[in-house]
Amino acid sequence: MRRSVTLISLAIAAVCLCSLAGWNAPITAQEQPKTGSNATKTAEQQFKNIQVLKGIPADQLIPTMQFIAASLGVECEFCHVEHQMDKDDKKEKKTARKMISMELAIDKDHFDGNLGVTCYTCHRGVPHPVAIPIVSAENVKPAPHVHGDEAHANLPAANQILDKYLAAVGGAEALEKIKTRVQKGTIDAMGQQYPIEVFSEGPDKRISISHPKSGGSSVTAFNGDVGWLSIPNGFHRMTTAEAAAARIDAELYFPAKVREMYKEFRVLSPEEINGHQTYVVYATAQGLPALRLNFDQQSGLLIRLTRYAETALGRNPTQIDYADYRTTGDVKIPYQWTLARPGGAFTIRVAQVQQNVPVDDRLFVPPAESQGK
Repeated sequence: MRRSVTLISLAIAAVCLCSLAGWNAPITAQEQPKTGSNATKTAEQQFKNIQVLKGIPADQLIPTMQFIAASLGVECEFCHVEHQMDKDDKKEKKTARKMISMELAIDKDHFDGNLGVTCYTCHRGVPHPVAIPIVSAENVKPAPHVHGDEAHANLPAANQILDKYLAAVGGAEALEKIKTRVQKGTIDAMGQQYPIEVFSEGPDKRISISHPKSGGSSVTAFNGDVGWLSIPNGFHRMTTAEAAAARIDAELYFPAKVREMYKEFRVLSPEEINGHQTYVVYATAQGLPALRLNFDQQSGLLIRLTRYAETALGRNPTQIDYADYRTTGDVKIPYQWTLARPGGAFTIRVAQVQQNVPVDDRLFVPPAESQGK
């Protein structure tokens, strides 16, 4: 089941970047978070046998389970009875409840209720915490810290870095001349490669349609207001948090609009990524996921975007690496991007780009609303 949860999380994380066809594993009625009129339900109102995560929004439960699975490197069946998630037959589930209660108590008593300690703090991707330091000839670099980085002298201000980024892609005027963009190429996922099409319409509409070898089409879409992705026998309407992430990916004028979308920026310690020295800008705004942006110091181009989805127990990261920038019209855009989350990744390679061509508005009508039209 962890494989199913991981694939679902990848598909949802991809929102408007691509669709994953066979990666969209089925979600049962009990497991499916509700949206719309049920969006304010708590976890215990929506799911069965919730004991320690009472009071959290129902649509946060699945992402929270994904965070636990990634932190421990386990499958869902490590704690749960397959297809009977509410049962308490396994000792590991009872232990997990104790550990969650302990974590929440530590954070409440010692970190003012903030998530200073999480499952990953101790587990680091293994089921049982390691109590003895590892002896290794290799210097293992920890994952980037996103909270406490101090400002460093002699680094450019955030506005300077963002100005260079905007200039590097062609400038605001050139960007906003683009009303639509159609990209065609391939997606490499789980050892398979198949066609994909991405249709964008400014300012923030985007739909991806992939065509797996198994047949049919898989769709991931955001229309500026709501988002959805296809799952077997239907579709999943994005939750509020998923739609917020989709809005970032769908923003056709992101280099020009990022300072309108986000209000607070911090320049963190520089990092090296695949031989590129990068400036790091950390961005936050109410209602949007926090972003960590890596800009190539030489070209000014964005080569990595990491966004963080909040859950009840910690942050789920989604990392997008951009490559193969090419001038198309009067702007530079990446012809390759790789999206990765704990447990998996996929890569899009674009072969053809058309701009300012007609895009059918019906593509951006959610399935339930388009039925019968």
